[in-house]
Amino acid sequence: METSALHAQPSASTIAIRAHHLNLWYGSFQALFDVNLEIKQGMITSMIGPSGCGKSTILRSVDRINERLGYVRIEGAIEVLGKNIYAQDVELAQLRKQVGMVFQRPNPLPISIFDNVIFGHRVHRNPGETFRKQDEANLVEAALRKVLLWDKVKDKLHSKATQGLSLEEQQKLCIARLLPVKPTVLLMDEPCSALDPKGTAAVEELIWELRGEYSILLVTHNMAQARRASEECIFLLMGRVVEHRETAQMFLSPACQETANYIEGRYG
Repeated sequence: METSALHAQPSASTIAIRAHHLNLWYGSFQALFDVNLEIKQGMITSMIGPSGCGKSTILRSVDRINERLGYVRIEGAIEVLGKNIYAQDVELAQLRKQVGMVFQRPNPLPISIFDNVIFGHRVHRNPGETFRKQDEANLVEAALRKVLLWDKVKDKLHSKATQGLSLEEQQKLCIARLLPVKPTVLLMDEPCSALDPKGTAAVEELIWELRGEYSILLVTHNMAQARRASEECIFLLMGRVVEHRETAQMFLSPACQETANYIEGRYG
């Protein structure tokens, strides 16, 4: 496969992720039902819904993590930048350069802060490609500045990342680890669930800083966070997309009664 396969973007397209009639089964249990959605480029889109409604399953489908489970079956298609990521000519390594994933709990590697940030870039370099130490240093500094962490860690870059950083700082570091690879899409699966209110506010501020340069799909159980930290919102219920609208409109005047019931706390 040519390394540019996932850059095959339709002319004048504004869609970063598009799912077509996506169905998914865990063994005999169907988790997603005919999901159709479009995530716009450069925007923050949140996904809300009760536990078990399929939010994280959609994220893991976009990053093709579900394939690790031998009992998962998928029908339909998911496009990233106009390319079906389940096509035979798509390599996982190339997909992971375009799509970065942030998990619920920070998962820094047990190596230095510097090596954490440059880790993915080293893994995804072309065979035989060499990088000067100064080039790596520049990438690390740029990534840490982007996530508003540089001033905090610039004097301890070679300290272990799993020691001395708060959970908020660890989560920012995990986001910084994605950036040197230059992804287009960032998937965030409840990135603030392990953080206190101050840490949550800091990560939400960072998400807004990344808006425009990245297309962000954010899963959250926090209704207030969905309102604060996204421009469009998708409501899922029992594996189906019920509603997808501008966030302000959805929370002010939801089109579906199921959405209103969930936002008002009647279930979930």
